[in-house]
Amino acid sequence: MKVTEQTTQQVERFFRKIAQKYPHDEDTSLVTDVHVFLSQDTGEMTAYDDDGNEATRCVVEQWIGNTDENFYAEAGKVLRQICEHMRPTLERLGIMKPYSIVLEDDEGSNVAELFLADDETVIIGGDLMDGLDKDLDSFLSHILEEGEKEMHQSDNKHTID
Repeated sequence: MKVTEQTTQQVERFFRKIAQKYPHDEDTSLVTDVHVFLSQDTGEMTAYDDDGNEATRCVVEQWIGNTDENFYAEAGKVLRQICEHMRPTLERLGIMKPYSIVLEDDEGSNVAELFLADDETVIIGGDLMDGLDKDLDSFLSHILEEGEKEMHQSDNKHTID
């Protein structure tokens, strides 16, 4: 998804409004997550706290009526990039840590975690376990191959003796 400058500006304004709603001060909010609902049909983005109270909303014209099958995955990438760019602002929200900004579709299903902030850690990205199965399979294959080599070498030693 190629993003226009207007879309970037609209999304940045959206996140700045969230930061204004939860300013960094001595009294942190009891909110633990910001839920960003994105409608593929209307292009509307709405941010809510844990209790369903609206923080802000906007319409991203470029996303109105988008019928792309991978819309939420692509929009999630765009939102993560903007979160990375706005990291200094987003990691200082007046929200009790740890907190996260979560992308949800127009049915309320969790699509992606966009931003996670803890006292000393900030994670911006997709699925934290992405590719884990592939890595574990590769690791297991390597271990099994090494084990077979060692058993084969051990068998050869016994035949030589």
